[in-house]
Amino acid sequence: MYRTILVALENSRADEILLAHVTGLAKQLGSELCLVHVADGWAARNFNHLTLAESEEMKADRAYLELHLNQLHAQGIRARARLALGNPPQELLRAVESEKCDLIAMASHGHRWLGDLFLGSTIHEVRHGTSIPILLVRAAPTTHGDPGPCLVAQPGSEPPAPPSPLVGPGG
Repeated sequence: MYRTILVALENSRADEILLAHVTGLAKQLGSELCLVHVADGWAARNFNHLTLAESEEMKADRAYLELHLNQLHAQGIRARARLALGNPPQELLRAVESEKCDLIAMASHGHRWLGDLFLGSTIHEVRHGTSIPILLVRAAPTTHGDPGPCLVAQPGSEPPAPPSPLVGPGG
């Protein structure tokens, strides 16, 4: 069903919860994971334009991706990693196209209207810029203790299958 799943990592605790969900999904479906982190600091946003040296942030982000890539390979999961530079929503959408992904997995922080207004919403921009399904996984448990994964199907895509009870924080 999903051959290649783009996993948007942000180098935070939310990644562990997201990876637990997509790892189980990849095992069940035999999918390959494409880990993508977008470095968006000043050096990353101007790297190509000004031919800058790789910043410490970018080096740390590359090492972070390699760490998770090695962990997935150790579990027998096919995976590759990509460090993108610049605007997160734009770069994630570029990666979806170039990596030929058919599902996007992202962590949701559960911001409300005001939080999204001030903090921006990568999810909002990505969902309006793609036609493939998006798996949203709440980064922190809700007040009910449920991490609450949610599959968002885009118009024209097949309806999502219900989540399997085997896919969850414990894998």
